[in-house]
Amino acid sequence: MILVTGGARSGKSAFTEKMAAVQCQQVLYIATSVIMDSEMAQRVARHQADRPSHWRTWEGYLNLGEVIRQQGKIDEGVMLECITTMIAHLLFDASHGEPPETLDFAPLETFVEQQITDVIDACQQSESPVYLVTNELGMGIVPENRLSRHFVDIAGRANQRLAAAADEVWMVVSGIGVKLK
Repeated sequence: MILVTGGARSGKSAFTEKMAAVQCQQVLYIATSVIMDSEMAQRVARHQADRPSHWRTWEGYLNLGEVIRQQGKIDEGVMLECITTMIAHLLFDASHGEPPETLDFAPLETFVEQQITDVIDACQQSESPVYLVTNELGMGIVPENRLSRHFVDIAGRANQRLAAAADEVWMVVSGIGVKLK
């Protein structure tokens, strides 16, 4: 399992795609974004255009451990883009649209932790390399609102668990990867 982290627009996706392309002829690309507006549609289209056209794509963000187990093939790598987006969607779904000020974040985090545990287990069971992309959210100021603070906390703890379980961890800054582990 290879974890690649960095800030928004740091080049981590392109870095990971290049790494996967060098190490694997074929890749299953797990895309966790959901298109909700034209701006997101443009971002997704840009990502699709940047990666090799022969890579397989699976779109979704729930039960990704099962996706890695069932959709991954022995002769191909797996790239999951992106853990942070997956967590955002999981939290939104699990909160059932309730106002952030009324949410009990403990059970929401437990749900996310279960999903992360399953991804880690699937990666460790995989005979093929698995590349996980995530955002490093802990290098900025503490967010002003409750929802953002909890999101940063939950994503940060998930990233720590993923990094501890990973064989390699890379940090990408301005398109340059630095191996941390």
